[in-house]
Amino acid sequence: MNLRFDGRKQAELRPYKFDRHFIKNSDGSVLVRCGDTKVIVTANFEERVPPFLDKEKNGWLTAEYSMLPGSCLSRVKRDRATNSGRSQEISRLIGRALRAMLDLSKFPGFTIHVDADVIQADGGTRTASITGAYVAVYDCLQKMKKETNLFQDSLPIQNQIAAVSVGIKDQQILLDLNYEEDSIAQADANFVLTSDLEVVEIQGTAEQSPFKSEQFLQMLTFAQEGVKSLCESQNQALELHLVSR
Repeated sequence: MNLRFDGRKQAELRPYKFDRHFIKNSDGSVLVRCGDTKVIVTANFEERVPPFLDKEKNGWLTAEYSMLPGSCLSRVKRDRATNSGRSQEISRLIGRALRAMLDLSKFPGFTIHVDADVIQADGGTRTASITGAYVAVYDCLQKMKKETNLFQDSLPIQNQIAAVSVGIKDQQILLDLNYEEDSIAQADANFVLTSDLEVVEIQGTAEQSPFKSEQFLQMLTFAQEGVKSLCESQNQALELHLVSR
C-alpha cells in the first residue's frame, strides 16, 4: 500500500506548471499550478516608495496574499471583510522571501507590488505563491529595464528562490504535502531556499507530537531536493540557464 493518497513517492513533488504573462495588464504575471493548487501571481512596479525609505537610495517590494471565495471546499470570505490574520502572515512571508532575492538599492524610488490570489487550494498555497512569484517578478524586472533607465547591465536579482512544504505522516517524511496529507500530518514545515540551497526562511511546527532533530535534518534534505527541481522548472519557464552554481 502506497503511503501517499495520490501515489507519489515520499520525496516526489506534485507536477508544477508556470503559465507566464497570464494577466495581460500586469508587468509580470503567472498562473502557477502545483497539482490541484492554482495561484495567480502578478507583479507591478510604480515610481514611489513607502515614507520610511529614502527614495534616493532604496527601492521596495511588498506582497499581498488572498484566497478567492471559491478556492476551497467551503466558501472563503473575502479578506477585505475579515482582515484575515492568516493572509496577513502569509503576505509578510512572501514579501520577506522576495526581498531576499533582490538588491533593492538597484531601483531607488520604485516599489514592486506582488499579489498572489489563490483560485484553487489543495495545500501548499504559500509555497506555490513564492515559487510562482519569482517568475512574475523576473518578468516585471525585465519590463522595468525596458521602460526605465534602470539595470543597464543586469537585473538586480541576488538569489533565485523557491519554496516547498515537507511534513511527517505516520513517522515518514513527505515532500510537498497536498491538503489530505497536510490535514493529518504529525508535523509540517515550509522551506524557502535559494537555488544554492541557502536558507531564506523556515516555518515549522509539530501538530500532534514533537519531532526529532534527525527528522528535521531529513526534512531539510527533502526540501533541498525539491527546491533544486523547482528552480529548474522556473528557469525552463523563463527559458534561462540554471542560476545555481
